[in-house]
Amino acid sequence: MRDCSNNRRGFDRVLMAVAATFLTVSASSAFAQDTPRSSASELAIDAAIPRPEPANVPPPTASDFKPDTTAALPDAAKPADVKPADVQATEAKPTDAKPTDAKATDAKPAEPSATAKAVEPKPADVATAPATKPADAPKADAPKTDTAVAPPAAAPAPATATAPAAAPAPATAAAPATEPVKAASNVAAEDQPVADKLRDLLANKSLRSFDRKNERAAAEKFYSAREYAPVFTKAGKLTDAGKGVIARLKDAAADGLDASDYPVPDFAAATTPDALADAELKLAASMLDYARQAQSGRMHWSQVSADILYPEHPIDPAEVFTNVTSAKDASAALDSYNPPQKLYKELKKKLAELRGQGDGPVITIADGPALKYVPARKKQAAVEMDDPRVPDLRGKLGVTENADSTKYDATVARAVERFQSSVDLKPTGVLDERTVKALNNPKRDRQIDTVIVNMERWRWLPRQLGAASVGNAYVILNIPDYTLKVMQNGAPVWTTRVVTGKPGQHATPLLTETMKYITVNPTWNVPPSIIYNEYLPALQQDPTVLQRMGLKLERNRDGSIHISQPPGEANALGRIRFNFPNKFLVYQHDTPDKYLFAKDERAFSHGCMRVQNPDQYASVLLNIAEPNQHYTPERIRSMYGSSEVDLKFPTPIPVNITYQTAFVDDAGKLQIRRDVYGRDATMLSLLKNSRGKDLETVVAHAQPSYARPSSSSLPAGVNVAGDNSGFGSSGPNFFERLFGGFGQPEPQPARRGQAQQQRRVITR
Repeated sequence: MRDCSNNRRGFDRVLMAVAATFLTVSASSAFAQDTPRSSASELAIDAAIPRPEPANVPPPTASDFKPDTTAALPDAAKPADVKPADVQATEAKPTDAKPTDAKATDAKPAEPSATAKAVEPKPADVATAPATKPADAPKADAPKTDTAVAPPAAAPAPATATAPAAAPAPATAAAPATEPVKAASNVAAEDQPVADKLRDLLANKSLRSFDRKNERAAAEKFYSAREYAPVFTKAGKLTDAGKGVIARLKDAAADGLDASDYPVPDFAAATTPDALADAELKLAASMLDYARQAQSGRMHWSQVSADILYPEHPIDPAEVFTNVTSAKDASAALDSYNPPQKLYKELKKKLAELRGQGDGPVITIADGPALKYVPARKKQAAVEMDDPRVPDLRGKLGVTENADSTKYDATVARAVERFQSSVDLKPTGVLDERTVKALNNPKRDRQIDTVIVNMERWRWLPRQLGAASVGNAYVILNIPDYTLKVMQNGAPVWTTRVVTGKPGQHATPLLTETMKYITVNPTWNVPPSIIYNEYLPALQQDPTVLQRMGLKLERNRDGSIHISQPPGEANALGRIRFNFPNKFLVYQHDTPDKYLFAKDERAFSHGCMRVQNPDQYASVLLNIAEPNQHYTPERIRSMYGSSEVDLKFPTPIPVNITYQTAFVDDAGKLQIRRDVYGRDATMLSLLKNSRGKDLETVVAHAQPSYARPSSSSLPAGVNVAGDNSGFGSSGPNFFERLFGGFGQPEPQPARRGQAQQQRRVITR
């Protein structure tokens, strides 16, 4: 049977302990409020010990009591969020008590009463004020009790039997709050007024220093991250970054740019924060303009012609800010946005030389009789005319040999011939009236302009011309020079002559693409432009002309017509086609018309590029792409036949079709070529007649039309291969015929047993 009396006695003890606890807390509170403080140390102790609001103390439960009545002093004075390190940082006196747990303290406090030992409130049940950092803790002799935030707890004095839970009065709502402390600025005091002005300017929506939204956003982000401190000046004086940027902008002409496009503010006259802040942003805007135009050009290629297509490579304004302002040499960092190619840098040197020749007095060649040099023959000595104008002519043309001689000899005649070529005159070597007039143009402006527009075109090209995995190999074809070079590791590997497109509608386009495979024994799929402009008119005159030429006429599955020529020795593409799929539908290929390569000017094609030695070209490219296969021209020729053979490149090789009317040859001499397509003239007109940022507006040009002529254009009597119903052909469309599927240039292997005309693919 249960002993109810014992349980009753235990419950009575609990009630008595609760009552004693309430009485003790009330008495302690009254004592703490009514008893005056006798010393500053007591005030510091009271201020450091948080006191819970009586209304916030929950009723005790059975878990609040410890069965052991000899338990150590409760740690009711330590709040839950006060760390020992915070307590140790105080300087409370007169006691030396340490804020350790009661069980580990060296100074044993007085034994509390039995009722006081019975109650041990949890720290979590006590509402406390947040502790501040130890460095903010007041010393014991100078307490602060009038703030809304309680200072950190000081080391508590040993509790007494009469006041085991003594605590200071809680902070009152009426106490005035301290003002928030303003964060310290990292901006130097002398630059703070300029920083404040920069903040205001960049916050002003009407600011016009930056013409592009992305550049203004980059400027706002850059200056905000540095608390709007100026970067080009410090204490009103130019920094190294500011000096470097200004030096590069003033020397913009060395890179074929116009320094007036990048105005430099007068920092010497900027003596106020407003003027310094305005000059800071103007210099930043000029810096971004220079970087953008040095990298991408002063005009967009679409302004020049519709048959130009290069990949875009715009600057990142945020990257320009970071790169230039953090560099040891800001001038060199800004200069790095110019093309890095060797051929560009060589043109830059030649531009400096040409301008150097224009210094000093201008040499004028007087009018007079035509001068001519006749070389020696078997029975006749060389004829050297004598004329007092020849010394001036030698000086004008930079001929230093026999500078005072009046003889019009072979050296002078060759110099005249080179000059005539550079100014689009017939290179006869004869000093006639037209040549004298061209020579008297001051400072040889014509050559300088030619070099400048060629430097401009270099900015359109990709910064990385080659494929890194194959030794930076690439193909570069120069239209005005009618040459093609294969480059690897920065040096020419192989060179050949080419035939390019006729001026006008058949001009060879400027582009950058990748060569993906070579076709041996190609089928010629006649481009729609040739079908529409040439073959259909010919069919109107003679419906059998295509058959006599060995061409086959078919209908595509969409109803349009398709004309092709099967592989063979007489094929218009010759024996090899080099495929780099592009929107202009051009490629490089062999030709049966070998005699054209003997001509000096070779603009005869419909836009594609004919290669003089295609078997050598193919072996060079294949040995770069697959060095272990050991291709030779003989091996390529052994593949000649009547079925197509595709040789795929494991790594596509970039093809860059360029227009270099001025370039430096392998001997270091400046070469000038005729502006066969008029590209130089168009660009010079844009540069001279439109200034500054207007050049960057992209002009919409009508793109070449590749629409196929409809079947209704066919005259009566034309034989359409395999056409029984009028629209029965379901073969591939023109793009698929031309490149094996536009966008999918890798043809599929032919099945065994298919007809000989089907494509056979070799992939390695």
